[in-house]
Amino acid sequence: MISTIKQILKPLVFNAIGKGLQNMTGASSSLEEFKWPVGDPGLFGPQSVVWKVHADFSSMMVGGLSSLMIQTLHPRALAAVWDHSNFRHQLKARLGRTAMFVAATTYGGVDLATQNIERVNAIHTKIRGIDLNGQAYCANDPHLIKWVHLVETISFLNAYQHLTLRPLSPSECDRYVVEMNKVGEMLGATNLPITFNDAKNAMKQYESELVFNQRTRETLHSIESYSVEFTEKPFFALILSASFDIVPDWLLQKLQRHSDLCLQINTRRFVLQIASHPVQWMLNEQGVRAVATSRVNVHSVNPSIF
Repeated sequence: MISTIKQILKPLVFNAIGKGLQNMTGASSSLEEFKWPVGDPGLFGPQSVVWKVHADFSSMMVGGLSSLMIQTLHPRALAAVWDHSNFRHQLKARLGRTAMFVAATTYGGVDLATQNIERVNAIHTKIRGIDLNGQAYCANDPHLIKWVHLVETISFLNAYQHLTLRPLSPSECDRYVVEMNKVGEMLGATNLPITFNDAKNAMKQYESELVFNQRTRETLHSIESYSVEFTEKPFFALILSASFDIVPDWLLQKLQRHSDLCLQINTRRFVLQIASHPVQWMLNEQGVRAVATSRVNVHSVNPSIF
């Protein structure tokens, strides 16, 4: 009897969680394209650290928002999106596209990953202009691409280490940095570091270029005013607060914010870890990583299918 009830309720619960995630992230893509080609491991494969880190939903949300906030400090990087998009008023759509890019390059087959990278590169070649300081910028500048890549890599890793119950070892952190370099290089970044410490040092080298201006302030306001359904507000509030918690102190100061007390940070982390369990439960069973794993391992699961 109990087993029957579970079988009936499980799809309903999964469907409710899935709709909530779509509303929160703006993601609307189908998982069908992650099912093919059979046996294709993509750019990384199931044994990679990238697959492990990017499967953790809350960490990716926290790291993604943190990354977006930090990136606003570079005036030329911010000008490239400010002048050529309406992201501040369509933030959910932008986050949805970013989530799809990360999913495609992480869990998609080689063709899907490559197509997404080539599309971004094509867009970047058309984006150029002058920032508020009179400095010329172009979106395919390796220096700017490296900045964005470093911030994303470090933010995702910081978020994972902050929230997971089983943090990566130092060698696994270095492996993640090296694996992520594959996408960074395909996007045009050069001279990328190969350890986590070196990545943090490389990001610090941009310090003299970073400024907090009105555009930064408006972008932060857009992020903090992000619209979600009433039922999702408590969960998103935890995500947003944790996004500030993982920002390195020197960057938090540049964002004109102050770190909370350790007790507050640890309490938020604990509550977010608990609140994330139902979401992660659903994704572990039928999320993009589960679909990609089935694609790669399908022959070993049931060779007679084909």
